Amino acid sequence: MPGALTPAQSLYIGMEVVIALASVIGNVMVVWAVKINRSLRDNTFCFIVSLALADIAVGALVIPLAITISIGLQTHFYSCLLVACTVLVLTQSSILALLAIAIDRYLRVKIPTRYKRVVTRRRAGLAVVICWTVAFIVGLTPMLGWNNLKRLQQNGSISDDLVITCQFENVISMDYMVYFNFFGWVLPPLLFMLVIYAEIFYVIHKQLNNKKFTTSHSDPNKYYDKELNLAKSLALVLFLFAISWLPLHIINCITLFLPEYEKPIILLYIAILLTHGNSAVNPIIYAFRIKKFRTAFRKIGQQYFCCKDTPVLEIQLSDRKEMPDAEPPSAAPPQAPEKEHLESDPLEQQPCSPGRVHDGRTEPPQPAKEHPPLFDQNTV
Repeated sequence: MPGALTPAQSLYIGMEVVIALASVIGNVMVVWAVKINRSLRDNTFCFIVSLALADIAVGALVIPLAITISIGLQTHFYSCLLVACTVLVLTQSSILALLAIAIDRYLRVKIPTRYKRVVTRRRAGLAVVICWTVAFIVGLTPMLGWNNLKRLQQNGSISDDLVITCQFENVISMDYMVYFNFFGWVLPPLLFMLVIYAEIFYVIHKQLNNKKFTTSHSDPNKYYDKELNLAKSLALVLFLFAISWLPLHIINCITLFLPEYEKPIILLYIAILLTHGNSAVNPIIYAFRIKKFRTAFRKIGQQYFCCKDTPVLEIQLSDRKEMPDAEPPSAAPPQAPEKEHLESDPLEQQPCSPGRVHDGRTEPPQPAKEHPPLFDQNTV
């Protein structure tokens, strides 16, 4: 049975509880915001939801298990190994979600006129499925045999019933963590994303200084300014992920290459708290850096927690507009953009009624115009 908790363990557990609550609440708000605001339902935010789901699992599942491990619980070897692999799966899914977000933003600024034809909703969903599939394969590899069971049996450190003190380093091989996980599936994606975001900022600044589109029916500077702001926010998410996870991986490298070095337990606790805390910071970044998230969070707080009636979220026309094609926009009818904007309300559309609803007031039905069938078709 584990003994009394040390002051360091007590402080560590208390901070883990705070991080778990913040991670679950914040990322549930992210998913909720995407649900109630249709302007957040593009492909990039599909990947952000995938990242939020992984962070919710960290707060609801991984952190409680980490607290259990920290008190020296005696468990079966494979039970402890499954707990450790769960952490690896969620970590890998976060990395791949960040990589998918980076590639999505790169395509959006590199081929703006063809983006919607190339990156369809179905392909985005397929990319999310692929990310989670690869994450499960990479994270569950130790369950297939690349673990410390044979080493523990050879050293006589484990009983015949395979009951051990559940700690990450007792069950996970450092060869796997350093050579396969870190050098193979953590460091290369991070470096690749660094190159992608550098190219994104280069393309955006180049286009902002390019005047060849100034005769277009839409201002390209407005488009690229919006892309620049969002790219900065997502690059900040990537930067915080890197500084949160690299210390723990560096400690793993020290454990493998300098096994005689005794790591201070406080340093290990700090590295673990950084990795878990990263799951709680993303919603804060979205709230302060992305206006559409900030507006949705405010609506959720006012309507569901403060019990205040709030108007439905409006989709700004600039939020739905893509970079225009080089071709002249002669095929589109002049009234289509305004009508689409009015009808693309971010929440569920109201059922059809004889009168029209505008700003919360019901107007009486208008008399039939010169072409009533065409008018009816356009308003459905």
